[in-house]
Amino acid sequence: MNRKKWKGFLCILTALIVLLQSMILHVKPVQAEELVLESPSVILMEPSTGQILYEKNADEQRHPASVTKVMTLLLVFEEIGSGKMKLEDTVTISEHAASMGGSQCFFETGETQTVEDMIKCIIIASGNDAAVAMGEHIAGSEEAFVKRMNEKAAELGMVNTNFVNACGLDAEGHLTTARDIAIMSRELTTKYPEIFQYSTIWMDTITHVTRRGASEFGLSNTNKLLKTYPYCTGLKTGYTSEAGFSISATASKDGIDLIAVVMGASTKEIRNSEVCKLFDYGFANCRLYQDEMVLDSGNRLPITGGKDETVSCVPEQNEFVYMLTGDQLPDQINKEVNYSEVTAPVQQGDIIGEVVYYYNGERIGAVPILAGNDVEAITYGFCLKDTLYRLLFVEKK
Repeated sequence: MNRKKWKGFLCILTALIVLLQSMILHVKPVQAEELVLESPSVILMEPSTGQILYEKNADEQRHPASVTKVMTLLLVFEEIGSGKMKLEDTVTISEHAASMGGSQCFFETGETQTVEDMIKCIIIASGNDAAVAMGEHIAGSEEAFVKRMNEKAAELGMVNTNFVNACGLDAEGHLTTARDIAIMSRELTTKYPEIFQYSTIWMDTITHVTRRGASEFGLSNTNKLLKTYPYCTGLKTGYTSEAGFSISATASKDGIDLIAVVMGASTKEIRNSEVCKLFDYGFANCRLYQDEMVLDSGNRLPITGGKDETVSCVPEQNEFVYMLTGDQLPDQINKEVNYSEVTAPVQQGDIIGEVVYYYNGERIGAVPILAGNDVEAITYGFCLKDTLYRLLFVEKK
């Protein structure tokens, strides 16, 4: 290629790059009204704030199928987090657990597995037998475990949920909603992010050890979005003929995490496609505002009537996060530090003010300011000792 042609080629290439950049910069975010979804019930949540970005019939009660296992896994990880159970602990499969139908890992009565392998069986292969066995291991029986599931649901504010079993097989009264699934999925993923070490596994194996000897059993992830959607990180699929195709899906891109719940889709393809649409909508329309220094270190507040003249100030949390949507801009957020008038005595942890955040003048959130130390009130005896000390020692200097 001669010099003249090469120069012409570069000019054309440059023009194409500029045109492409212009197209990218002027792409309009998908609007909520442009989302056309067939599934009867869906919701999209940003988990760090709990903000709902899109919903459709999100409070309609439906059978959750194996998405139920999100709650089962939450209680498993709570048990591990409290130190009551370890990943290497041994779980013995009961006759009841081994009798579960539907998706299963084909355990035999009396067979043993580690807690970690049971977690894999639940999250990867959606084993009903594994879910029931873990419930029995934790609470003594499936019925006792289901009671804990419902207690946890009430604690989280899942007002339209009632669990009847630990695995999600259709049963009368076993109902929840897209919103409630998002709530428990948020609790699991934000408090126990180690769940993603398991939910992102595509294939794995466990070893069955029975009277007939040892044999490997393959686990294949039921969540095919792990291969078809580049930002997918989990979480749990579900299907029964009565429930239809459901999912609680998680994804992460450029620091943004999302939870998308679809319930009752008529086909697996519709379910997966609509989750992708929800994720694309969320990532196109959301940006996180993060203030990683809520309050300057070393702040002290004057205190009246205390043995100390000031009290140290610490924020309840070091970071404030807010989800910006649509055309909202981070430079429109400002904060104010407001202190109370404080009189001794003060105990460490007492609320002595707040850092308030505003968007265009509208309050969007606040972080309490806490006393960082105790300050005792001045007493008559203390005043007398202090006065004598000053007279006898300080003034002589």
